Parts: sequence; C-alpha cells; structure tokens
Amino acid sequence: MNFLRGVMGGQSAGPQHTEIETIQKLCDRVASSTLLDDRRNAVRALKSLSKKYRLEVGIQAMEHLIHVLQTDRSDSEIIGYALDTLYNIISNDEEEEVEENSTRQSGDLGSQFTEIFIKQQENVTLLLSLLEEFDFHVRWPGVKLLTSLLKQLGPQVQQIILVSPMGVSRLMDLLADSREVIRNDGVLLLQALTRSNGAIQKIVAFENAFERLLDIITEEGNSDGGIVVEDCLILLQNLLKNNNSNQNFFKEGSYIQRMKPWFHVGDENSGWSAQKVTNLHVMLQLVRVLVSPTNPPGATSSCQKAMFQCGLLQQLCTILMATGVPADILTETINTVSEVIRGYQVNQDYFASVNAPSNPPRPAIVVLLMSMVNERQPFVLRCAVLYCFQCFLYKNQKGQGEIVSTLLPSTIDATGNSVSAGQLLCGGLFSTDSLSNWCAAVALAHALQENAVQKEQLLRVQLATSIGNPPVSLLQQCTNILSQGSKIQTRVGLLMLLCTWLSNCPIAVTHFLHNSANVPFLTGQIAENLGEEEQLVQGLCALLLGISIYFNDNSLESYMKEKLKQLIEKRIGKENFIEKLGFISKHELYSRASQKPQPNFPSPEYMIFDHEFTKLVKELEGVITKAIYKSSEEDKKEEEVKKTLEQHDSIVTHYKNMIREQDLQLEELKQQISTLKCQNEQLQTAVTQQVSQIQQHKDQYNLLKVQLGKDNQHQGSYSDGTQVNGIQPEEIGRLREEIEELKSNQELLQSQLAEKDSLIENLKSSQASPGTNEQSSATASARDSDQIAELKQELATLKSQLNSQSVEITKLQTEKQELLQKTETFAKSAAAPGESGAGMTAKATDGDGRLSVLLQDMNDLKNEIKALSEERTAIKEQLDASNSTIAILQNEKNKLEMDITDSKKEQDDLLVLLADQDQKIFSLKNKLKELGHPVEEEDELESGDQDDEEDEDEDDGKDQGRI
Repeated sequence: MNFLRGVMGGQSAGPQHTEIETIQKLCDRVASSTLLDDRRNAVRALKSLSKKYRLEVGIQAMEHLIHVLQTDRSDSEIIGYALDTLYNIISNDEEEEVEENSTRQSGDLGSQFTEIFIKQQENVTLLLSLLEEFDFHVRWPGVKLLTSLLKQLGPQVQQIILVSPMGVSRLMDLLADSREVIRNDGVLLLQALTRSNGAIQKIVAFENAFERLLDIITEEGNSDGGIVVEDCLILLQNLLKNNNSNQNFFKEGSYIQRMKPWFHVGDENSGWSAQKVTNLHVMLQLVRVLVSPTNPPGATSSCQKAMFQCGLLQQLCTILMATGVPADILTETINTVSEVIRGYQVNQDYFASVNAPSNPPRPAIVVLLMSMVNERQPFVLRCAVLYCFQCFLYKNQKGQGEIVSTLLPSTIDATGNSVSAGQLLCGGLFSTDSLSNWCAAVALAHALQENAVQKEQLLRVQLATSIGNPPVSLLQQCTNILSQGSKIQTRVGLLMLLCTWLSNCPIAVTHFLHNSANVPFLTGQIAENLGEEEQLVQGLCALLLGISIYFNDNSLESYMKEKLKQLIEKRIGKENFIEKLGFISKHELYSRASQKPQPNFPSPEYMIFDHEFTKLVKELEGVITKAIYKSSEEDKKEEEVKKTLEQHDSIVTHYKNMIREQDLQLEELKQQISTLKCQNEQLQTAVTQQVSQIQQHKDQYNLLKVQLGKDNQHQGSYSDGTQVNGIQPEEIGRLREEIEELKSNQELLQSQLAEKDSLIENLKSSQASPGTNEQSSATASARDSDQIAELKQELATLKSQLNSQSVEITKLQTEKQELLQKTETFAKSAAAPGESGAGMTAKATDGDGRLSVLLQDMNDLKNEIKALSEERTAIKEQLDASNSTIAILQNEKNKLEMDITDSKKEQDDLLVLLADQDQKIFSLKNKLKELGHPVEEEDELESGDQDDEEDEDEDDGKDQGRI
C-alpha cells in the first residue's frame, strides 16, 4: 500500500500523520469489530474522511467496504454509508478541487479506483443486487455509484452488466420508483448505460422503456417541463439513434403519435423559457433521428407516413409559420420539416399547399425563399431554408415542374402583385450578395436534378436585363455573369448550376455551345496558371467543358466532339486538362460536403460545394476522362453501339408488351377453363343422377316383368309369344342405339387421331425448321423428342382402345343378327295355327297394340337421334372452323415469337403445346370414360348389368320352353 500511495499520491499538501493513522485504525475496526454498531460508526467516519482524503481512504478501505456490502446486507444504514464512501472515492464531482492539475489527478484516481472495483465482476453483480432493495438509503447511493462507474469506464461496466442475469431489467425498475429523486437519477444511469451499446439499447427498449419515458414526459408537462424532460429525451435519443431495430419498434408501437402534443405552442409565445427552448430543441432532434437520410429508405418512409397521418407534420408546419418563435427553434424546425418531407411525395405535396398567415396568403415555400435570399437573415437560418428547399425537390418531379413553371412566360403574373419562387431564385442569382448567388444557384440546380424535361423547359426562360435591350436567355445571363469575374463563391455556384443543367441534356449543350464566346472563355480559364484560390474555378470550368464534349450530339459543325478535343489538346493539353479536372475532388471542402445532404457550414466562406453536386462529380469525372482520350473512331463505334442498344431496348420493350398481352390472354383462358370445369362438374352430377334414375327404372322394369310372368303362368304359348314380341323390340332398339353411339365414338376418335398425327408432323417440321438459336437447339430437340415419344405412346394406347371398341362392335352386331333370327322365329310361330276363339283374338290384338306402341317409340327415338346427329354435325363444323382459326392464329403467334430469345420461344411453345395436349388427352379420356372402358369399375358394373339381363333372358327362354 505504501508503494501504491507513493505512485498515486500527488496532492500538494499531503495528509498529516494522524489522519493516516486514523484511517488505518478505522479500517482495522471495520475488519475486526464483532459489534455491528462499531463497524457502522467506523464506516460513517470513513465516509466523512473520504472526500478530503480520497486517495488514502480508497487505498486502505475499498476492500473492507466491499466486504461490508457482502456481509452486512441486513443493515441498510451501514450499507448506505459504504456505498456513499465508494461513491466519494470513485466519483470526480468534487467541488473542492478547482485547480487544473487537481482535476486531472482526480480523473485519474476515479478511473483507477473504478478499474480496481470492477476487476472482480462479482462486485458489479453485488451492486446490481443491492439496487433491488427498496430502502432509500441503499438504493439511491447504489444508483449514484453505478452511474459513476459507467462514467469512468463505460464499455467495461456495460459488458459486465450485459452478461449479468437480469442486470438490465433490475435497472429498468428504477423508472417505476415512486420517489422522484431515484427515478430521475435512474434516467441518468440509463443514459450512461445505453451510450454506444446497441445490444443494451435493444434490451432497454423491449423492457417497455418507451412507454415509461413518454409517460414521464407527459407527467412533467411535455415541452414546458423541467430538466427531467430533457434527460428523458436524451435517453430516447440514445435508444433510437443509429438503431434500426428500436426505430421500427418505436414506430410499430404507435409512439410517434404520442410525440404530437410536444409541439403544441400556445397563442402567447412570450413565455419561452430557456428550459423550454432546450426541450423543444431536443424534441425536434428526436424527430430527425427517426427520419434521418442515413436510415434505411424503407424505415424512413414508414416514419414519414406515420408523421403525416397522425398530424405531426401539420403541427411542425404550424410552428414554422408562427410568430414569436425563437430563432434557434425556428431553424431546427425548418431542418426537421425538411427531413420529414424529403423523398416522400405525400408529405412534399402537403408542404407545397401550406400557406403563411399573411394577407394575402403566400405559400410557405415563397416565404422561406425570401429569407434565404435576404442577406440580413442569420446564416444558419438561410442554410436551413436551402436544405428545406432541397428536400422539397428531392425525387419530386412534380415539385420541380411547379418551380420551373413559375419562370416561364405563360405563368408569370403580369400585375406584379405576387412574387413567385422562380422570381425569388432569379433575384438571388443575380444579386450583389455572393451567398445569395450561391444559394439561389444550388436551389435552381436542385429543380433540374435528374429531370431532363425541366432542363429543356428552363431553356425557354428569357430575362429583361435593361430597358431598351432585347431579353436574353437565363443560360446566357449565367455565362455573362460568369465571365465578368465576380466573387469565387458566385462563380462556383453558377458553374455548379451550369454543370447540372448541361449534364444528360444534349439540347442544353447545343444552346451553350451556340454562343461562340463560351468555349474560348472556358479554355482561357483552364489554361491560365492561377493561384490556389482559382484552382477550384479552373476545375469546374474543366468539368463544364468535359460535359459539353461527353453530352455533345454533334449538331454544331464548329463545336463537334472531335474539334473540341483537338482544341483542348492544342491550347491546354490533355494531361493538364485532366489535372485541372482533378482539383475538384481533391479540395478539402469536397469530402465534407459529400458526407451529409444537409448544408451545415460554420461560416459563409465554407459554402462551396453542394452534396448532390459531389455525386455528379463522382459520376462524371471518370467518363469525361475516358471521353477526352477516345479517338473519333471509338466515338463512332460507341454511338453505333448506343443506337443498337436503343433499338434492342425498343424491341425488348415491344416483346415485353406482347408477352404481357399474352399473359392477359392466358389468364382469360384459365378463367374460361375454370368455368368449363365447373360446368363439367355440374354435368357429371346430372349424369350421375340420370344413371341412378335409369337404374331405378330397370329395377321397376324387372319387377313388372316378374309380376307379368306370374300372372301369365296359366296362359298358352301364344300369349308367351306375344309377351316376347312385346319385350324383344326394346332390346333391339337399345342395341341399335348402342351400336350407333359406338360407331359415332369411333369416328370421333379416328378424327382426333388424325389431329394428333398432324400435330406430331407439325412438331417434327418445326423442329427441323431453320432459324433456331444454336445455344438452345440441343435442349429444345431433346424436349421435342421426349414429347413426341409420349404422344406416340398415347396414340398407341388409343389405337389399342379403338381395336377393342371395334371388337365389341362386331360382337354386338353378331348378337343383333342372332336376336333378329330369334324374332323371325317367334313371328313364324305366332303365325302358325293355334288356339281359336275370341280370347286368343283379343290377346293377339293386345300384343299387336303393344308392338305398335313400341315401334312408334322407336321411331320417335330415331328421329331424336337424327336431330341430335344434325346438331352434332353443325357443332363439328363450328369446331373445325374454330380449329382452323386457331391454327392460323397459332401460326401468326409462332412467327412473332421467333424474334424473341429462343429460350423464351421454346419454353412458351412447349407450354402451349403441353396445354393443348393435356386438354385433348383430357377430352379423349372423358370420351373413353363415357364409353366405359378406361375405368375398371364402370366396366365391371356394365358387365354385371349385362349378365343380369342375359340371365333374365335365359330364364324367360326356359319358362317359354316349359310352357
């Protein structure tokens, strides 16, 4: 300890020997006393000495104090004294040490004692467990001690708390403490805990920190609250800044809506206290954290949407147009509104509709631009207005068009009663204030950013320079001011405007080159050897001349690309030109402007570069360098390649549209297929019902036949012959109908086979036709061969089914002949002499009547079959016509699709063919199902029915033979 005291001791007036002995005795008493009162009194005495003799108490007593925390937890008083003593040793908040050396030494002592304390991680865990005690004398000193540890060695203590079980959760309970002192110090503790640690920030956020902090802010009076509100807002900033997960959680939890009451400013704006200004400033910064341009675009746009929907943007615009608002609050509000509307069309449109409360009302944009071009306004306010205007135009072609339209002759107010945004920009562009020139030039450049239409429209703007002189174009006026040798800031602003205007706009380049004085001026500026201050202007002139070469369409013979390159080589030199062009990106202010979109400068002389312009320089510097060294032949080849690419793009666009139309047609066909499927299902259900009805009729018929057989058991053979004559025509008619149906089905199948054969021939011919792509020919031929093999296999199956059908038809025809022979035999037996009498004559008459009725029914059925066959013939003709039309359309479609990439062609053709094949195979299978052959169950049912009928016929024959 003496050695440590010699190393760390540095107080000018060291402690007397008695005080050192006293501290030693107190430490011995803490370590060795058995009575709690003695230990408590000793710790209290150490606490009183710890501020004045911080080093000695820390060296000798820290170990004993930690031991007290471990062993005497039952006594809150001694625990409180020990925590206070440790806080005095570690903390650097001593008021006694005023001198610089003493303060530096105090900071060293605090960090060294903190390092000793946290060397054993159990000490921090012990301190966290003590914070669970509700006793004020334990909890409050514990909070202060842990806060001091985090201030001294924050990252190390954060890691210990992070790995400690429930460490962060224990600290979150401090926000719910009913004692304001502990709650407020708990907020400060969480500030130090969440600083620069994303993992702890997420844990704190998911421990319901947002809800508790917003409740505290509301309880304290929002922006009218005290320092506690500021501390809560700073903690919210720590949780949300650069933490996308917490930002999304904050938005999804609908906490953005709870920010709106913060910005309710009363009618009497005189009561702006210093704390209220500070609170509002931090609140505005918190809004900006959620919509910062550095956040992911999706997260920023969702927060912007929520701010508009809950009315937060409207509330900010109210502050923006209010009177009596302090200057720093107004400036920060403008910056906040800028980022809330940046790149989000809905918010930009709303901002364009905001009017200032004046008579007559003026748009807020116009009022802000007045402040920007007014040199008497504060510099930071003018920068904020410029940023707001840039954010309003960012990715907002509609707003860009509205700004440019205010400069066109057809929209200028002839009465002069109102001032437009375009007029204010032109006024600032040509004023005597260089800062106004630069801001107006940058603002006008943002109205042209990535908008070729507005670049061409701005060429129409004419300016009246003086009475009696003809008007000149805005482009010409900018070059005139540039050549007059104004201030560097003005020339830089005009050159940035011209470079933005001419880039990606060959028409503007032609207008610029049409003035014969522009190119000599630029070459003269670049070729001169000027000082360091003029090097930036030389670099911008080189960039403007390079843009005039790269985007030149060679419409002016005197200033074609090749002639301008020769001019550079003769007067400047290519290497010198490239060197001057590199001055831009090497400038010290270039990198600063490229970091953030907001123009944040300490003073006006630093306003040289714009953020969007740095992107343009980075994009064009390389291509201009290549363009300078290219030969005329390479330029021609590049132009040809560009034309070819444009033609290719047009062809691709054409076929994309065609494919889109075909996709729509496919969707329609799919819908039709689904409709037909529904109809098919309905028809199938109807067929099922009819089959069941037929089966019922068969059962009734068999029952009636059995009953008739019983009634006629005692009748003669003539009556049996009559009954057979009554039954036999039905069998004959049914067999004839079946034969006719089978024949028609056979013809239909043969026609479908012919269509299959023709389709295979077409596939073979299309496979052998020239013009296919060499890269996909192998795969396409393989697919076609596979498909043809499948089709051949299906055709073989269909042919075998047709053969079986033909065998069945032959069998049925033989059965028909046998039945006809039986009929003739029965007729002859009926004509032979038999029984006589009135009874037999009546029976014969009755049989003849039944036979005539059956014959009449058969004739009616034949007529119906004939009508159906005619209808079928007409439908077949329509089908043939539609098939021919489909074939013609298919040929036209194939011709069109031959121009698309072969891979797409082969894929689409195969898909169409497969769809047709599936549809035809599906229809064929349905036809075969109707015939009863593909499905085994139907075959068994029909065979079973046939066997039943044959058995019944045999029984009738046996009965007849017996009679």
